[in-house]
Amino acid sequence: MPAPSTAGTATSSAGAARSAALLLLGDGRLPAGGYAHSAGLEQAIARGWVRDAESLASFLRGRVHTTGLVSASFAAAAQHRTAQAMASGDLGSLGPALAALDRELVARTPSPSLRRIARDLGRMLLRAMRSIAPSQQPVLDAAGPVLQQPIAYGTVAAALGLDARDAAGLVLYEAAATPAVAAVKLLSIDPFATHRCLAELAPELDELAERATDFAASDARDLPALAAPLSDIAAELHTNHDQRLFAS
Repeated sequence: MPAPSTAGTATSSAGAARSAALLLLGDGRLPAGGYAHSAGLEQAIARGWVRDAESLASFLRGRVHTTGLVSASFAAAAQHRTAQAMASGDLGSLGPALAALDRELVARTPSPSLRRIARDLGRMLLRAMRSIAPSQQPVLDAAGPVLQQPIAYGTVAAALGLDARDAAGLVLYEAAATPAVAAVKLLSIDPFATHRCLAELAPELDELAERATDFAASDARDLPALAAPLSDIAAELHTNHDQRLFAS
């Protein structure tokens, strides 16, 4: 009598681990600093650009289609480079590869405040994951101590066994969910309304994640360079705002 196959069990275990990693990284309670930020929404409300659920939905849509797609593309590219280094056993090549991505992402971020925030959040994510997943410390250490947040997400995604599409999707969701959750405090808006905005964006987030994944193996110079000038302006205004609930 043939022995029972263990292939299905192995596949199931791998799928469960991948799902758990996605849930971990997508959880807004992950101690990586994101909960302290509104992703520009606080200043947008102060300036009268966002007033209600309808204008919030427009804000989120504009964000994910511009800087969200750029960030997701860099996350996918970081995942691809990290996965390659892990597969080849050449972790020494990872730092320079990610540094090249980091330089290109910085060049696409005109606001000094946004560059600083992205570095801070990237550093906090890497530090958190060194404690949460100590078995992956060699990979995380090889990546370098400071990376812009999208690149850190891509690196962590690869270390946890996620693919480039997962990394892009995580970053796009974070780009929309961070201001959506902040809106509940800033606008005193119905939390069901903010999450309806997220639910209605879901098909677009999926499509954008696919587009971002197409750039995973591209040269860093060829990654998207879409801009959101008002976001850069708002970030600089927020730095000097007297009364702030969020860091950005």
